[in-house]
Amino acid sequence: VASDLTKEHKLKRRSRSKIIVSCYVDNVSSPKVDLSHLVAHMQSTGADMIKLVANATNITEITRIFHLLSHCQVPLIAYSNGERGLISQLLGPKFGGFLVYGSIEDNLVPGLPILDSLRKAYNVECIDADTKVFGLISKPVSHSKGPILHNPTFKHVGYNGIYVPMLVDDLKEFFCVYSSPDFAGFSVGIPYKEAAIEFCDEVHPLAQSIGAVNTIIRRPSDGKLVGYNTDCEASITAIEDALKGGCNNGDAFLPSPLTGILFVLVGAGGAGRALAFGAKSRGARVVIFDIDFDRAKSLADAVSGQARPYEDLVNFRPEKGTILANATPLGMHPNMDRIPVAEATLCDCKLVFDAVYTPRKTTLLKAAEAAGAIIVSGVEMFLRQAIDQFNLFTGNKAPEEFMREIVLAKF
Repeated sequence: VASDLTKEHKLKRRSRSKIIVSCYVDNVSSPKVDLSHLVAHMQSTGADMIKLVANATNITEITRIFHLLSHCQVPLIAYSNGERGLISQLLGPKFGGFLVYGSIEDNLVPGLPILDSLRKAYNVECIDADTKVFGLISKPVSHSKGPILHNPTFKHVGYNGIYVPMLVDDLKEFFCVYSSPDFAGFSVGIPYKEAAIEFCDEVHPLAQSIGAVNTIIRRPSDGKLVGYNTDCEASITAIEDALKGGCNNGDAFLPSPLTGILFVLVGAGGAGRALAFGAKSRGARVVIFDIDFDRAKSLADAVSGQARPYEDLVNFRPEKGTILANATPLGMHPNMDRIPVAEATLCDCKLVFDAVYTPRKTTLLKAAEAAGAIIVSGVEMFLRQAIDQFNLFTGNKAPEEFMREIVLAKF
């Protein structure tokens, strides 16, 4: 059909109009699908422009789209729908894509980013071949606020970079496929902070001792992946400053207000490990609950703390003045109603910290505030670790006040 229409179009010499030949591919991973052959066939119709929409079931399949964009002989629009395909739309301009599609806010199209976010959050009109790509490796990833913090900050300081969400199913496959210098660094989220260490060529000593990374940089000089942990200091200094009444004195405050305090941690994953090691470094007494008791025991042994069975948490009554920290996804949008402890427990807490930052004030923090505790939102931890990440990503000092203003306005 395309060939016939194109011939008719040229015979009638409608020079002011163009023809787009479009094709939808349902399963990119099928061995029967050769995208290069398909694009060549579409090009042979005499099309002025080609549009290819693919249904990728894994983020690693998107590199095939990037390859097509870089090598096609005619203007090409190519992307994949859905969460796993989002980067194909956001990074299309970098690899030579002719157009980027976005949904209008009051008429959303499933699988397409909102037009307003393409312009304001991702600044796609400024993306070019030299743009460095940074992204959040996580599963799930839709909750991430990273793009609306990092991208405006890149623009503010004049750094040619973009930060995108990356829904990853298989870490090993991901790092094998995305090995180009274009992909300059990554944030690491749930559930990969511990597992990601295996794929780093080098690991910073603090991250090594914690056993978790939340930041990975591709070193420009040799392409090696270097892992860091910016969660630890971010979370602990946020708690310390809240205990001091908001006075941010850093190391000038000695001893730490956490020294000798009972620090009850719920969750022994990547974020939990950062909190546990941070609390230990300040001289706190650490008690850990996790649904996987062996994991809690392993972390407790590493920080000279105590592990307790998760089922004991419902009836757990800590001593007065305890610090409680939630490092589980409980309470995260959209399942915001659950809290990890009984409300009666909160009456004995001096301070409650929640690593969850969507929503900003979780159900746990609301209940803790009602019980009279000082509360610290995961937003504060998120901001502080993001500032350190920005320094690592760009090699320059982050504009801290600018980033804080974004967080206050957008989170």
